[in-house]
Amino acid sequence: MLGLDLGERRIGVAISTPEGGLAVPLRIIVRESDEQAIEAIAQLAREERVEALVVGYPRSLDGSVGPQARLVESFAQRAGEACALPVELQDERLTSKQAERAAPGAKKRKGPSDDIAAAIILQAFLDRAGTNRATGT
Repeated sequence: MLGLDLGERRIGVAISTPEGGLAVPLRIIVRESDEQAIEAIAQLAREERVEALVVGYPRSLDGSVGPQARLVESFAQRAGEACALPVELQDERLTSKQAERAAPGAKKRKGPSDDIAAAIILQAFLDRAGTNRATGT
């Protein structure tokens, strides 16, 4: 699976291990346009032979769906269609803060933590999916 942390200028990308138990940062896609970014994601999905996309879903802290979440829904749908893959939306509240804690000094070193945020998003999905498989829910 590919995990995506969508930003206005960059998209963090993570990938799951073949067994599907662990998410690792993969790369950052510079977002010049939606079309270019979607093509880059589709190409990466083909190269890595992934089976699904997991996209960070920016709900408000109260859980409501705002304008940013709607933009992500639209982008995720178009990316899924371009890749011919299913898309899962994963709540991403507070993942940027988690990524900053996971990579202290990321802002200072000019290395954005978008790929780390994508790995956190994907890992949360994998953990949830693993729990659902284990419990049968």
